[in-house]
Amino acid sequence: MPTLFAWLGNSDLRASEDASGTDFGPILMALETGVYDRLVLLSDHGQQKTQNFVAWLSGKFTGATEVRYAKLRSPTDFEDIYVAANGAVSATLSSSPELPVTFHVSPGTPAMAAVWVLLAKAKYGANLIESSREHGVRPVVVPFDLAAEFLPVASKQADEALAHLVQGSPPAAPEFASIIHRCNAMKRVVAMAQRLAQRDLPVLIQGESGTGKELFARAIHASSKRKGAPFVAVNCGAIPLELIDSELFGHEKGAFTGAHATRAGYFEAADGGTLFLDEIGELPLQSQVRLLRVLQEHEVTRLGASKSRKIDVRIVAATNRVLPEEVRAGRFREDVFHRIAVGILALPPLRAREGDLNLLIDALLAQINREATSQPGFKHKNLSVGARNLLLRHAWPGNVRELHNALLRASIWAPGEEIAAEDIDEVLSLTTTGTDDAILGAAIGEGFSLPDLMADVARHYLDRAMEQSRGNKTEAAKLLGLGSYQTLTNWLFKYQSKKAGTDGA
Repeated sequence: MPTLFAWLGNSDLRASEDASGTDFGPILMALETGVYDRLVLLSDHGQQKTQNFVAWLSGKFTGATEVRYAKLRSPTDFEDIYVAANGAVSATLSSSPELPVTFHVSPGTPAMAAVWVLLAKAKYGANLIESSREHGVRPVVVPFDLAAEFLPVASKQADEALAHLVQGSPPAAPEFASIIHRCNAMKRVVAMAQRLAQRDLPVLIQGESGTGKELFARAIHASSKRKGAPFVAVNCGAIPLELIDSELFGHEKGAFTGAHATRAGYFEAADGGTLFLDEIGELPLQSQVRLLRVLQEHEVTRLGASKSRKIDVRIVAATNRVLPEEVRAGRFREDVFHRIAVGILALPPLRAREGDLNLLIDALLAQINREATSQPGFKHKNLSVGARNLLLRHAWPGNVRELHNALLRASIWAPGEEIAAEDIDEVLSLTTTGTDDAILGAAIGEGFSLPDLMADVARHYLDRAMEQSRGNKTEAAKLLGLGSYQTLTNWLFKYQSKKAGTDGA
């Protein structure tokens, strides 16, 4: 469903009030091309004027219209415009990440147009169009890359809430300082973790894979009163089922076949310190029963032993599962959940950390460069503007871990000192699921759309041809078997390809 994003401008309002019906305005002019099935309309003109425009538009545009109201301090305030526009696009793409989107730069103020260009070139890779009476509707070609990530200042309310949250918190331990962030979501989580570190309570850290759960666990331990005692990390999902109880609680000699010597478990190894139980949601129910007794009685009984041993261990658990749902499904004990979920931290995924991605890219690449210094043939790596923009546009479902691995692979493959866009594109393509089965094996029936599927195929090959021809439309047209670059231009416009290119040979 090709979607057009546009601010409601004065020209559009005048067009809706023109009794003669000869004035279309920039928005309707673009919709009349028949390219778009949906309009996301941003407005700071108030509800009455906006709804009057939408009512007028509904008689001329059969697609869907979604209105998003914005409160701007002024129509030229870049910060407010960015927050509103970025929020609208992000919300739309959160449910349909592959949705083809276009930003209309003609309606609204020059500041609104500038923000659309910034978002299109530096973050979303969207198409840009403009419209006028003299030239009609045409794509906007920006013949250079932008490397920018606008960082709006947090609202006064958010700042006050954050200040209240961290009031009285101790100075951050070095491990907390190493958690790279500047977004408010992470600031809140770090502040909460610092306060939890001072209380000798169990902590449950929730978050997707790769969000840094162990990093937080180590920081909590290092800034707690247990920092001089052991920190023992255990991946519960990596232990064979038949060995889980022995590994966690220990065993006596002869307790089972293969138990040739007495062995202390992880709980005893962490005595006086912190035991980090990663992926605790993977523990089988039988082991959860043993764990509950340890949590309740503060003592552990080795397999094959008749007496228990007192222990003093702080539990920090982590999971990428939603434990309340696991409890409802009967896969996790409710009593264990309530024992470990005293202090709860929810780590945001990388895609929700507005403003952090650029920081992480620079920090991780610097780390990769440092670690490779002693290797033969080492060359210090830098990112090109195009490469950085590709990284900024990626969704990063694997979060920070995926970002680190992508940068590491690109630094290895790039022959020179610069990591180019082609290097990043190749790295990302190898970790993205192929589309052949999705296209040829897609289930038909409810929800299936052959036009949408064909449009996806067209965009795929248009982008490949434009990339291979380095933007030369004449050459790209030959690669695709199209008659001329004018025909290719029509295809590019119809399917709103991400590539623009030049008209000459």
